Amino acid sequence: MYDMVSSLKEGGTFLLNCKWTDAEMEKELPVSMKRALAKKHIKMYAIDALATAQKAGSPKSQNMVLQAAFFKIANIIPYDEAEGYMKKAVEKTYGKKGPEVVKANCDAIDMAISELREVEIPEWWATTKVGAKAEIPADAKADKYYSEFISVCNAQEGNKLPVSKVSDDGSVPTGTTKYEKRGTAPVVPVWDITKCIQCNQCSYVCPHAAIRPVLATEDELKNAPKNFKTKNANGFAGMQFRMQISPMDCTGCSSCANVCPAPGKALKMADFEETAKVEKPNWDFAQTVPVKSVPATNPKNSQFSQPLFEFSGACAGCGETPYVKLVTQLFGDRMIIANATGCSSIYGGSAPVCPYTKNAKGEGPAWANSLFEDNAQFGYGMFLAYKARRDKLACDMQKAIDLGANETLKAAFEEWGANMKNVDITRKCADTIKAALPEAIKAASGELKSVLETIYQDSDCIVKKSFWIIGGDGWAYDIGYGGLDHVLAQDEDVNVLVLDTEVYSNTGGQASKSSPTGSVAKFAAAGKRTKKKDLGMMAMSYGYVYVAQCAMGASQPQLLKALTEAEKYDGPSLVICYSTCINHGIRMDLGQTEQKKAVEAGYWQLYRYNPDAGFTLDSKEPTASYQDFLLGETRYKSLKASKPEVAAKLFEKAENDAKVRLETYKIKAEESKANN
Repeated sequence: MYDMVSSLKEGGTFLLNCKWTDAEMEKELPVSMKRALAKKHIKMYAIDALATAQKAGSPKSQNMVLQAAFFKIANIIPYDEAEGYMKKAVEKTYGKKGPEVVKANCDAIDMAISELREVEIPEWWATTKVGAKAEIPADAKADKYYSEFISVCNAQEGNKLPVSKVSDDGSVPTGTTKYEKRGTAPVVPVWDITKCIQCNQCSYVCPHAAIRPVLATEDELKNAPKNFKTKNANGFAGMQFRMQISPMDCTGCSSCANVCPAPGKALKMADFEETAKVEKPNWDFAQTVPVKSVPATNPKNSQFSQPLFEFSGACAGCGETPYVKLVTQLFGDRMIIANATGCSSIYGGSAPVCPYTKNAKGEGPAWANSLFEDNAQFGYGMFLAYKARRDKLACDMQKAIDLGANETLKAAFEEWGANMKNVDITRKCADTIKAALPEAIKAASGELKSVLETIYQDSDCIVKKSFWIIGGDGWAYDIGYGGLDHVLAQDEDVNVLVLDTEVYSNTGGQASKSSPTGSVAKFAAAGKRTKKKDLGMMAMSYGYVYVAQCAMGASQPQLLKALTEAEKYDGPSLVICYSTCINHGIRMDLGQTEQKKAVEAGYWQLYRYNPDAGFTLDSKEPTASYQDFLLGETRYKSLKASKPEVAAKLFEKAENDAKVRLETYKIKAEESKANN
């Protein structure tokens, strides 16, 4: 896909990070690349940085491997000196994270030199006609936006695009990440049909919507590939079940395999290249099987709904994106989203593609990104605009009735007017109205014709929309809090989703008001001294705001219930979701387990406050050690390593803060029980 060699000078040096042998490079390198390397007499080296870093005990240390290899072959300064400088930098950068982290990075530097090898470039490469070609999905080739815009940007040649290729209003098509097929994962999950219990938890937690359950009839499977194995679907008579992976869209985080509760595990991580040969055609076929409409009454059933957020550029194992994905599965076909700048806006709207997508009917979320400080107002403005348009639509429908609209439209208009806030009824009315309007407009004249035409133009407002204001804790707790508080106070039907990583993830990990006492972050290197802000309790003080605090890894049903209740509640809602992050210094493949540990240790609490039903404390009494939980994350462990006395005091304070918070919730739950 990328031109990596045109800027090389004659006799220059080229380092390639890959797992291929010299023989495999013959088929894996593009023709143009091989010709350029040979014609310019390039000195070529190769190294498998991931394998080398893994041998050193730290898969994240690939940058150290490549840095060492660079200094070895670039000969800018004597390598012995460069090695000394690199190891000093490692000590300075990672010293606070513990001696094991320092050692792993230094070992990666040492191993890089032994793993580095020179690649002999045959002279006949200069005229070769054999080589790899970038695989382009068939539907991408037929997409004008892909061929004229996305493909150019993805080849890193965006500067060649004329301004005329950019839309006048700045809008871009959704559903375009499916064209990228990046194939970045070294390992991907393989499904064991004999062990799967069909719980769909793997799909529920997947950060990139790259693994999905398939429900199909026998007739729909007639043309399935030979490796497209299925089994009888539990709870769905006459249906076949399969869990399907998209190897080209998976990031290899292993979250799905680790969360699998089946005895012996129904998912095992395996080599990408071998698995992709089998699963690419299986995935392509799975996309032709119609999505089955199953009520999302439990986590399992929710996953049969199509994710309308897929294949984002988020980190492998991201703790935020599973929440966003789930919301789109529940409400995505009618969602309007205002997204605060931050991680969620970067992976949610990175040019030239968009991970928000559409269903077979062409319905999906409408998404826009706001400034960091005013996202709540931005989303509220969207809500008010639609509310005004719907009020105008109600007046137009009544006017059409008064002017003599036909009986079909009259009945639909009256039913809609009486049930504007009912999702199911407005869907039914929308189907009737949209089907009847064209002929009615043709038959009408005068003022009635004009009114019916206006209703037709505003038909996007017929179905009740689901408004979501999404952002991280830096926005919700800090810079955008004033606006968030103002919008919640308006008592309007808007939903807020806070992806709480307890740190400014997108800007390098600064502390936020959500960061707990004792956590280490940029500008809080000595441990944060103040306690975590209780955003939920502050919102509950209004008495008319639905508030929930969730952690997917701790309770999938509680999360589903909270999101469903929040959206259904006729008023403002705030759902705060604990999101594990690479800045926490944890194994991201075990992010769901970490969320569970956080709740079991009393570090994070689960609850729901519904103004119509009272406060419910969903998490149980802590059963695990709070202090042990802290020491399982680098953001806390590093403080103990550098300032043990300070850490002891701050960690004790943090634990007491958490206990006080839990006791407050218990009292609120008891009061709610007494009142109800």
